[in-house]
Amino acid sequence: MKNHVNIKHIKNLNNDGLRGTAFYKQELGILQERLQEIAADNTTREVQEEVEHFQNQFLIHGNYLDELKHDIHVNDQDIEAELLLTGTMVSEAVANEHSLIHERYLNEEKIFNDLRHEFNSMAAKWM
Repeated sequence: MKNHVNIKHIKNLNNDGLRGTAFYKQELGILQERLQEIAADNTTREVQEEVEHFQNQFLIHGNYLDELKHDIHVNDQDIEAELLLTGTMVSEAVANEHSLIHERYLNEEKIFNDLRHEFNSMAAKWM
């Protein structure tokens, strides 16, 4: 028996992922501005080390969000191409790729939120 995949559900999850990546990219900009304020107001070595840590983390997450956004777009294109060929179905490979991308998004969301909480704790200490 074949598993049936709801294309609307996949498309909705991809759209949610695209909105989420855009939100987190915007959030990174806000966090970066706050980080610059902290760096400008506190020149001690301890603070500068924490600032550098968060600058690196923000850069890593920004790059990862860009990659994730790209992968979601590619998955959407693959879905569209297969629907044009079959009219109603996508291959198991495309559906599995969607699942992997969605898991990556959920993982990034959790890691990003943990980073934001870590940053807010540091910011409260130095602002």
